[in-house]
Formats: sequence, C-alpha cells, structure tokens
Amino acid sequence: MKKQTNSIIMSPASEIRSLSTLLGDLEVELHDDTVSISDLLESLHERGIAMILLFFAAPMALPVPVPPGINVMLATPLLLLTGQQALGAHTIWLPSRIKQKKLSGIKIKHMIRGVIPWMERLETITRPRLGWLTQDGFSRFFGFLGLIMALTVCIPLPLTNTVPSLGIALMSVGFIMRDGLAVLAGAFIGMGWVLLLVLGVLFFGQEAFDIIKDFIKMVIA
Repeated sequence: MKKQTNSIIMSPASEIRSLSTLLGDLEVELHDDTVSISDLLESLHERGIAMILLFFAAPMALPVPVPPGINVMLATPLLLLTGQQALGAHTIWLPSRIKQKKLSGIKIKHMIRGVIPWMERLETITRPRLGWLTQDGFSRFFGFLGLIMALTVCIPLPLTNTVPSLGIALMSVGFIMRDGLAVLAGAFIGMGWVLLLVLGVLFFGQEAFDIIKDFIKMVIA
C-alpha cells in the first residue's frame, strides 16, 4: 500500500465514518499490486476486531448442529478476539509473520466492492446511537461478556453455538456501526443464554444439560 493511504490508516479513531464510506475510501487508496494484512487491519482502526468477530460469529449463529469437538475449534477465533477486546486492544494482535503477509491488491478491491452493498444495507437498520457504549471501558466490558459467550460455545450441547454466537455477532455489528443499542441487544441475548445455563446447573446439576437438549429438540422438531 502506498504512502497516500496514511490519511486513512492514521486518521483519528474518534472520527466516526460509516463502514461503507471507510471501505470505499480504502478501495480508492489501494494502488499497489499487494497490500499487507497489517495495513488492512490498521485501516479499520479498532473496528477491525469487530469486523473479524462478525466474520467468525455470523456463520456459527445459524441453527445448524455442530459435532462435539468441532465447536471448540470454531470457538477458538472467538475466544482469541473477544479476549483481545476485553484487554483493550484497538487492533488485532497477530504474529508478525502473518501481519506482514502480502495479499493481492486487485482481489482486495474486488472483495471490498462486494462487501460495500451489504454494509450499506446494514446501515439502513443501524445507526450511530449510544456511541459511548462502543468506546473505552465499555468496549472492554462487552469484550469480557463476549469472551464468556464464546466459552459457552465450547459446551457440547446441540445448537449451543447458535445463541451465544448470535449475541457476539450483534455486538460486533454494534461496534462496527457505533450502535450501542445493537451492542446491548447482543449482550442481552448472549448473557441470557449464559444465565440460563448457570441457573440450570445450579438447580438441576448435570441433568440440566439433558433438559436443555430435550427442550432444543422439541423446539426444532
């Protein structure tokens, strides 16, 4: 990526732009044949974490059974990313070898063009509101809640990945769009599931998992 991209990469994180606008600007500034993963992540500021979280959480929010063991593998990226958010990271930590990996600038431009229409659709139902919930200490707090949700994805229950992953996905959308209401909705859904599991274990012990399994089977039958 050429030096001209510094106007994007180094622009203040407090300057709120819609993600479709930010991606559009990034596409215009991509002149080189290759671009590093590090430059792409930096261009999204702290919203890079939320974008990658949404990428991993959204497919897992689908009501599709995941075999035991596979759920742990799929939950690993969620654990790593929510953990970094809980620690207050503004950009994703990756090994330097991965961060410096070069990608095709042309392919990235095509991908951005494909993503922008979806971001524009998303922006019609979300908007910047309660923005203070998406910044500073609140971001770390919701990152911690996301980490708890990601841990429950590892529990070997049928469809147990759906509800907590949906919560993480909604919170990610909220952070991307600076929509505190979406963040609250995701936290409510995800932590509601966690509370259900905790109360079930406290009152019914190991039988709680059988009860939840039977309930889920009844719902999807």
